[in-house]
Amino acid sequence: MTLNAPHTDIRLDGFISRWSEPWRSYALLARLDRPVGTWLLFLPGVFGIFLAQNADLWTRIFDVILFAIGSLVMRSAGCVVNDLWDRKIDAQVARTAHRPLASGALSTKQGLKLLAILLLGGFFILLGLPPLCWVMAPLALLLVAFYPAAKRLTWWPQLVMGFTFGFGAPMGYAACEGKIDAVCLTLYAGVIIWQLGFDTVYGFQDMEDDARIGVKSASLKIRHKAHSFIAGCYGTALFLFFLSALSAGLHPWFYLGFIPATIILIKQVMTLNPADAPACLRAFRQNVPVGILLALAFILGRLA
Repeated sequence: MTLNAPHTDIRLDGFISRWSEPWRSYALLARLDRPVGTWLLFLPGVFGIFLAQNADLWTRIFDVILFAIGSLVMRSAGCVVNDLWDRKIDAQVARTAHRPLASGALSTKQGLKLLAILLLGGFFILLGLPPLCWVMAPLALLLVAFYPAAKRLTWWPQLVMGFTFGFGAPMGYAACEGKIDAVCLTLYAGVIIWQLGFDTVYGFQDMEDDARIGVKSASLKIRHKAHSFIAGCYGTALFLFFLSALSAGLHPWFYLGFIPATIILIKQVMTLNPADAPACLRAFRQNVPVGILLALAFILGRLA
């Protein structure tokens, strides 16, 4: 069942519903009830791993496994950081009022303890990656720490989220290629713009609450030109994905995943209704199959 609220993305079904407290609240704080964010952090890493040219198949498979585990751990850590920052704001927003820190189900001290455990897990996963990734990791942590502050400082927190959640793309590329180059940066730019688009769609759910409490958001900023803005984001991102694949010499089998992903995004823009919060949540979640198709495109393009 879902929590009884006017509109919430928190879910209490499946295995989490059978957990006792405080473990259920810890699971909700880590967003184990909603794997969408983990997928959207993990999949750009797959893009980068298979865009890279100079790695054997087993290295790529090993890195995919590390990135899968790391994405689960670090996405959860990022959610804890976000909820620690935003616990007072979350309590005033219908969609987030039931989050464990906002509702008081967990204390700030308990949130910090969970964060420490998750960061320690992320550190051990990082040790399995090449030294270049160790150098890049502090920047990733800085982005994670800064993202919750972005909505207080800029109208474009969704762009900061793109830099943060998209960081797996250059990390994956660096893990296999051993360097950062123009091909990698083109891919990263595409991921950033794609994530700016779908996180703006996600933010449409909170426009009334954000306006009421004074939170800045790209969703509020562009609400009167939502279709053209989201179309521009998705179109630019797809062009950059195509350009990175072309520059890296991927096989034409790349288009077997790329074209269906493009069709889904076009349909999403055509049916977008910023005033329909549940529909916006569904559209946001639709970017997981889009990301899977794009990952398949990069895999086929490299292994063909």
